[in-house]
Amino acid sequence: MAGQREFYWRRLHSLLGVVPIGIFLVQHLVINHFAVYGEESFNKAAGFMGSLPFVILLEIFIIYLPILYHAILGVYIAFTAKNNVSKYSFFRNWMFKLQRWTGLITLVFIAWHVWETRVQIGLGNAEADYSLMEGILSSPFMFWFYLIGVVAAVFHFANGLWSFFVTWGITQSPKSQRVMTYVAIIVFFAVSYLGVRTLIQFAYGV
Repeated sequence: MAGQREFYWRRLHSLLGVVPIGIFLVQHLVINHFAVYGEESFNKAAGFMGSLPFVILLEIFIIYLPILYHAILGVYIAFTAKNNVSKYSFFRNWMFKLQRWTGLITLVFIAWHVWETRVQIGLGNAEADYSLMEGILSSPFMFWFYLIGVVAAVFHFANGLWSFFVTWGITQSPKSQRVMTYVAIIVFFAVSYLGVRTLIQFAYGV
């Protein structure tokens, strides 16, 4: 029974990593990318998201609680899981190792990002607008912290897509898993571009 419960917990962990967390990550980076088109474009896009009906409930049940569950079980997996050299290739085992490392980096990054852009501004009655992110990323240290955090989060999502398709039995053959590897690589570079390009805009105005 304990093994069966863990099986379902891990299935839920895998599902939440894609829906809704992965979808939110992509959507969040797309909205942030409006900064490239100017301060007004970003503020309008961010303001639209902030004005959605029941936004607090949406954030709690679609963002924060799924991330909390995914993070808690993810930390457990990161410190207990072992590489499987008999079943998977050298490359896949390295991807598994990087998945654990980037998960831990992403957890630290998200915790700080939420504190800096949600909790602190709420306490100070400030606004999460273009000038806020511009101020944060004007520090070289914070720029590199955000760069590493964003790239780690995108890698964790893109590589997690591969695991999701295998875990849920969608890609079972070696050929389909190879195709999914290429898809994950494309997703990683495409979504990373959105995030990194936005950070450069906030930090350097270019």
